[in-house]
This record gives sequence, structure tokens and C-alpha cells, in this order.
Amino acid sequence: MNLSPSAPPSRILHITQPVEGGVARVVTDLMRAQLADGLHVTVACPGGGLAPALKALGADVRHWHATRSPGRTLAREVRHLRRVLADVRPDLVHAHSAKAGLAARLAVRGRIPTVFQPHAWSFEAVNGATASLALKWERWGARWADRVVCVSEAERVTGERAGVRARWRVIANGVDPGRFRPAALSAARSGMPLLAGLGADTPLVVCVGRLCRQKGQDILLAAWRAVIRQVPGARLVLVGDGPDASALRELAPEGVLFAGAAPDAAPWYQAADLVVLPSRWEGMALAPLEAMACGRPVVITDVDGARESLPAGQEPVPAEDPEALARTMTRLLLDPRLRESLGQLGRRHVLAHHDVRHTAGAVTDVYLELLHGSTRRPHSAFVEHTPCGETTEYRESIHS
Repeated sequence: MNLSPSAPPSRILHITQPVEGGVARVVTDLMRAQLADGLHVTVACPGGGLAPALKALGADVRHWHATRSPGRTLAREVRHLRRVLADVRPDLVHAHSAKAGLAARLAVRGRIPTVFQPHAWSFEAVNGATASLALKWERWGARWADRVVCVSEAERVTGERAGVRARWRVIANGVDPGRFRPAALSAARSGMPLLAGLGADTPLVVCVGRLCRQKGQDILLAAWRAVIRQVPGARLVLVGDGPDASALRELAPEGVLFAGAAPDAAPWYQAADLVVLPSRWEGMALAPLEAMACGRPVVITDVDGARESLPAGQEPVPAEDPEALARTMTRLLLDPRLRESLGQLGRRHVLAHHDVRHTAGAVTDVYLELLHGSTRRPHSAFVEHTPCGETTEYRESIHS
């Protein structure tokens, strides 16, 4: 279905950097839904695994040579994007994450309807003068975004409190509950060479995420020393790769395995007794949602965005607190009934609130408003916030 029944398919240009991890998975899920919806979708991104995956879906992919962080090459990257814009002639631009948001908004400068999705704020990821520069840019660059889409209310509040004045839209991340689904523990482990010899009765904790400071694997390793004293024989698997891989290997105590990057994390969730993400900051991580969709209990830290992904009544643990993290993991590893109960609760929560189809529909409604001044489909309630602090609530409705 086109955004406008009487017009040709709308041309949407997604611009993204990074090309791995949660941002890449969000972009891939949006591509899949929007292509099925009849949109003409193009994505500009650097090389890596994302481009071939999107081409396989039928997306038009344009190579954009861009580093992950701003630097001396920024001006060249902006010029390249302008050439892409001239060639694609999109009706709307959707920029994902800080680097793409910077370059895209400099290239477009408000001449085309623009959606910016930070996927966690740039000024939270750095310190000192760099953080100050990032904050100044986000305040300035907001004028060139017709909508700023946040994946959690906490992410929006963080931006607003930091002085970013924008037309906000909060759309929670979603996952595919058909792809991420429960499976028998023994069957899941039997097909994984790294887990050869581990029976279904061996306690297994899995952490899926880029190996970097944001995701807090160093905190998890510090907590793990206390866990294995209480749960002898337990194993911890870190799934992912990143700049901190070597340092984390040096820190790793007994019972820790490194799986490297995985093209499909679902088997790891299905093989786990418990999934942990000890982040220092988040927009709204996909890993806990994917794990809950697989019927596995999760432990996450009390940081913006992360806490909003939990079912009502389930509490996160304090951030950067290895002792609290160890206590929670130990309690769950020693209580199979509680793990089973939390896993079932998490699966129901994802089906009700984080189905990727609802997320894609809400994003499409943002496009409709910007391109045609209307909405198309029913979706869960969300709130739009204006720069002046006014709010407009949109509730589920049926469109003829």
C-alpha cells in the first residue's frame, strides 16, 4: 500500500551509520515493513553486513563512505550525501543515529521533510569538550528535523532537559515475535559448537551486545566473580564484538566464553537461562526485547530507555553496581520457577507492546503526517510533544 493511494510510491531515503548492532537491526526491520507497504526505499550507508542484507530484501542501497564518529572527513561525507540526494530525489529523509543525523541534516538543511532518530543521544556517549560540542550541535541541528523520533519517553525527556527543542515523537522499538520465539533449552544448546558438552542443567547467562563501554560488559565481568562463588559451574557467554574485546578477555574470570559477533542472536537467547544487559546508557536496546520474545528472563540496568522495556512490576538493577547485579543474577539462577514465570511474562509483554509491526506502522504514520498531513492506520497510543511543551495524544482508532 502506498502512503497516498492516488500518488506514485513515496520515495524514502534512510541514512545510517553505524551499520551493525541494534541500529542496523532497526533499519532492516523498517526496510522489510516499508518495502512490503509499497514504498520506494533507498538506504545510504557505509560498507559492512547491512548493505547486502538490505539488497536481499529489495532495497536500493547506495554506498556512503562515512566514519562512525565525526572527524576531518565530515565535509566530504556531507558532499557525498548531497550527490546521493540529487540522484535519489527522495520525498522524505530518515536519518538514524548521531553521525548520520549530523551529516544528513547538514546535507538537507530542511529542504526535504526530515526525520531524525538518535537511538541514544550523542552527548551521553562522550565526555568533556566533546560532549559539550555534541550537545551544542543537537540543540542547533534540531531546527532541521521535522520530527525527532525517540525510542523511549526517557530518551525524549533527556533531550528536552538538555535544551533540544524539537517536534518529538516517541515510538518504542519492536522485534519480530515470529523470528524471536521460545524454544527448548536442550535443543537450542545442542546445535551450538561453543556450548558442546554443556547439558541443559548447566546454568547459562548470555549477554548480547557490542563489546564497548556503553554496554557495560566490564561491570558484568566484575559481578560474575561473585556469581560463580554461589553458582559453581555456571557459564557466561558474551555475544558480540567491538573495541573493548581484548580488554574484556583480559578481565574475564572463570566460566566466561566469547562467542564473537553473531548474525542471528535468537539461538543464543533460546540457549540461555538468563539474559543480561548491564548498560551504562541506552535509547531502548533490542537485546532485552528479543530475549523476552524468546521467553527468557532478562536483567537490565536502571538507565534511561532500558527500564521502559520491562513489563510492569519488574525492576531493573542499579547501573554500574556489580554487587547488585551479582545478587540479582544469583537469585534468578537459583530459582527456576521464577525464571519460568518471568520468561512467560516477558513474552506476553513483547506481544502486547513491542511487536515490530506496530513500530513500523507508527513510523509510517509519521511519514504520512509530514507528506500528506494525515495518518493511515491504527496503532498503540503515543504522545507528540511540541517545542513549546504542548502535548497532543493520539489514541488507537479505526480509519475507514
